[in-house]
Amino acid sequence: MVATPDTGQPGRRSLAERFYRWRTGLIADPSFQAWAVRFPLTRPFVRREAGALYDVVAGFVYAQILFALVELDVLAALRDRPATARALGHRCGLGEGAMTRLCQGAAAIGLLRRRGDRYGLTLRGASVLGAPGVVEMVRRHRMFYADLADPVALLRGERETALSRYWSYVGGANTHGMTDEEAAPYSALMAVSQRMVAEETLAAFPLARFARHLDVGGGEGAFLEAALAAHPHLGGTLFDLPAVVARAPARFEAADVADRVTCTGGSFLDGPLPAGADLISQVRVCYDHDDDDVRALLAKVYRTLPQGGTLLISEPMSGGARPTRAGDAYFGLYTAAMSTGKPRSAEDHRGLLKEAGFADFTIHRTRQSFVTQVVSARKP
Repeated sequence: MVATPDTGQPGRRSLAERFYRWRTGLIADPSFQAWAVRFPLTRPFVRREAGALYDVVAGFVYAQILFALVELDVLAALRDRPATARALGHRCGLGEGAMTRLCQGAAAIGLLRRRGDRYGLTLRGASVLGAPGVVEMVRRHRMFYADLADPVALLRGERETALSRYWSYVGGANTHGMTDEEAAPYSALMAVSQRMVAEETLAAFPLARFARHLDVGGGEGAFLEAALAAHPHLGGTLFDLPAVVARAPARFEAADVADRVTCTGGSFLDGPLPAGADLISQVRVCYDHDDDDVRALLAKVYRTLPQGGTLLISEPMSGGARPTRAGDAYFGLYTAAMSTGKPRSAEDHRGLLKEAGFADFTIHRTRQSFVTQVVSARKP
């Protein structure tokens, strides 16, 4: 009997495959489905799975309801008190019937609640306003949704995407020559979204033992600002594209950490990294670059760090053998729309870091893994 790729052991594939075919064929049979929904012992399972499947089918509609709430500022309008659909429609420029339709849909998916003729925020709806970056991320989904209109064409790479044009640094294009006008939109978005990432990362990986922190691809400095605020002894260097880091000094001045920060403009794709740090961080950097660029960057980080220095990576990650909604579904398609990069599992990172010469690879568990995941490694 021939060994199989699934197990590498004779016999197991054929038995498992026969069971798989039997089970899948049974469940995919409409007559079995009709029987199972009537039979008391299988009815709860069928209802649960049918409901979950319906949510997958309708998921894009649910996301568009949230998008409409954000675009029309409905959530902000309900921050202080509930309101009628007529009042909301008057404020947001929508007819009462259309606003009722939107609010009913939002209530159905748990973003609003209805009491009489008025609608108010649920805890979930209020959390959209309270989570830094979520509103801005949803606003930017207009481009992502356009790219997802034909997911097969997206996966085949048959056309230029809106997200690849928006994230104009991708692939090394338009870097040193980027203007402030070009840098402003995405660097501002990253600054807002990195507040959540910084909270999760610094809770999982305290920086008390380090003296100087170099943040590579650090944007306007949101993550470095949080690190310096949490550790008054720490010095920092921000490294990103010239037009991006030019926006950072005002942030550091406002946070009263400017005397501990050096801002350096450059591209890690084609230039050296600033020296002198015993900690280098890459926050949401690797996942939007292809393997060859990541390998080159890790080799550059390895050369830059002193012996015993540490590299910290914080970003969305694939679940590997256990795919996750955030890492594999959302960011898997998001990076496809960016036309470069991919979410990597912790084991993928381990392999790339080992290849670059790093040791002592560690996974640091975060409180909310859908926000970010954290790994570190040391230069021996």
